[in-house]
Amino acid sequence: MLKCRTVWKKLAPLARASSTLCRQNVRRAGLNNGKIPSCVPAGHMSTGPAGGGRDNKLYFLLVGVTFIGGGIYTYRTVKGDHQRYQERIDEISSRPHKQAAEEPAIPIQSEPPAVPEPEPQAAFSPEEPSPPAPDAEILAPTETTEPPPADEPVVEASAEEAAAPSAAAVVEEGDSAPASLQFPSHTPYLLIGGGTASFAAARSIRARDPGAKVLIVTDEPVPPYMRPPLSKELWFSDDPSVTETLRFKQWNGKERSIYFQPPSFYISAEELDGAENGGVAILTGKKVVHMDVRGNKIKLDDNTEISYDKCLIATGGVPRSLQVIERAGEEVMKRTTLFRKVEDFKSLDKVSRSIKSITIIGGGFLGSELACALGRRSTECDLEVIQMFPEKGNMGKVLPEYLSNWTTEKVKKEGVKVISEALVKSVVCKDEKLEIQLKDGRLVKTDHIVAAVGLEPNVDLAKSAGLEVDSDFGGFRVNAELQARSNIWVAGDAACFYDIRLGRRRVEHHDHAVVSGRLAGENMTGANKPYWHQSMFWSDLGPDVGYEAIGIVDSSLPTVGVFAKATAKDTPKAATEKSGTGIRSESETEDTAVSPVASPSPAAPAVVQKDEYGKGVIFYLRDKVVVGIILWNVFNRMPVARKIIKDGEQHVDLNEVAKLFNIHDD
Repeated sequence: MLKCRTVWKKLAPLARASSTLCRQNVRRAGLNNGKIPSCVPAGHMSTGPAGGGRDNKLYFLLVGVTFIGGGIYTYRTVKGDHQRYQERIDEISSRPHKQAAEEPAIPIQSEPPAVPEPEPQAAFSPEEPSPPAPDAEILAPTETTEPPPADEPVVEASAEEAAAPSAAAVVEEGDSAPASLQFPSHTPYLLIGGGTASFAAARSIRARDPGAKVLIVTDEPVPPYMRPPLSKELWFSDDPSVTETLRFKQWNGKERSIYFQPPSFYISAEELDGAENGGVAILTGKKVVHMDVRGNKIKLDDNTEISYDKCLIATGGVPRSLQVIERAGEEVMKRTTLFRKVEDFKSLDKVSRSIKSITIIGGGFLGSELACALGRRSTECDLEVIQMFPEKGNMGKVLPEYLSNWTTEKVKKEGVKVISEALVKSVVCKDEKLEIQLKDGRLVKTDHIVAAVGLEPNVDLAKSAGLEVDSDFGGFRVNAELQARSNIWVAGDAACFYDIRLGRRRVEHHDHAVVSGRLAGENMTGANKPYWHQSMFWSDLGPDVGYEAIGIVDSSLPTVGVFAKATAKDTPKAATEKSGTGIRSESETEDTAVSPVASPSPAAPAVVQKDEYGKGVIFYLRDKVVVGIILWNVFNRMPVARKIIKDGEQHVDLNEVAKLFNIHDD
């Protein structure tokens, strides 16, 4: 009605003016009392405008159209207003009945607080109904769950949430159903994956942005932890409850946990939004199944959606299996371990104490470490440990042949039965035993198999996110800043990055996860730094033999080895005692790196007996340039090796370069 009055006020003056003008024209033309005059002046007929005949028609047409249009508009407006008014009345009148049918019974309170009833139009809207609160369970291992601060304003609570009873009220009434916790619907920093790279990124983000709110989503049931001890020190623990505590003694005797931080370090996910100083929260046991890059959001396996501003993909990898094992059937798969996670360590530890024979397939880093660890255990109990691999010697794809053969003998001394040049043809379960048939006719019977044949990068999100996967190395292709797309970074095992010295690569080691995660976290806060670091990796065959490596270490490349006689201090145990840490990459410092120049004094001759490799340096060459270095029982010299590869120079005499590592010093 208000609209009709407004229109009429605008049209009325025009209508009145038009009527007056028309009457004046009619008088001038002699049209009085509807009679036509008998005589009309000829001059008026010839001039036209003086008589106003054409103008009369225009004015009548204008007035007619105006009144018709105004009438139609008024009719439609009044009818629409009446219809909407009636729908509104019907909706409001039916609301109490809907609430009574949908809402659960509320425990009666003795003295309910006086809350003013909100106006219907402000609290309810038929066009935008309030969504129900997502029913989600937080599995992050926090010590306590505290309620939000009392002075925190609740601005996003729906009408249903306000009317629902609190978790405490439900418990007091005897309801045993657990209280549902809310996931944060949005987080500034989202980290997918709960491994080393993800934790390093979280720590880096918080260092540069102290108030940052970081959410880690992992499909594992535990917070971030370091993986190297799972195949090394944990197996040498004398604590019978090591599988529960996951605490171990390093080679230097110091005890530590595999977890980077205790549960108290993290805040619960439902408190992340309201955390005044930010923090790091974890959603454990949750898998990201879909990624919407344009919408900046992800979907979990329970259909929960979480949006983000910046995202890191640190999904790591999954252990490979052998096709002959996968085709062998369910019974063989039940007796096969693909070693990667904490659960795998616990399971294999339990299995190794209840069987008579265990076979490790694989001669790489993981297979050799597990073989030595279980070999030590075999001396304490009646356990046969077998290691088989297709190469001629242990670590045959990494070490030069002479050193691979020496390592094989070392593994045998640990109580391991080594079967080299072994290609598995088939595996069957027969008479409660697994029979492994090799292609050369050999047959191996065992109770359990550990497949340690490599890692496949986890790139399940590539399809939904539209991210590129490298066809040669696998993993998400990223630029020099570890960025895959706008607001998306990748770090750790799943990242295929461009090495400024060695070309495009993908690295599966602890140090790379730490450094790439740290750099990705810095770049997520705006650092824009390129990845130039040459990551190192290490492996220990027990407390007495260990090596550190950097760059491309491939046994197919030409190598030059310089060795010296080892002393008591040239062992992994002695190295950790000196540095004070079991994770040797943590003790690195670039300050010790020097340019590889020839020493003015001649190098001491290497006094090494045949087939005795106590300590030394192995250089890997490509086009006469050093692209990889292994430090064999030589520790705390990695910055020097990194400097050599970074310079990329040709060296006439690598014996002179080896002097930089002080291998001849007693």
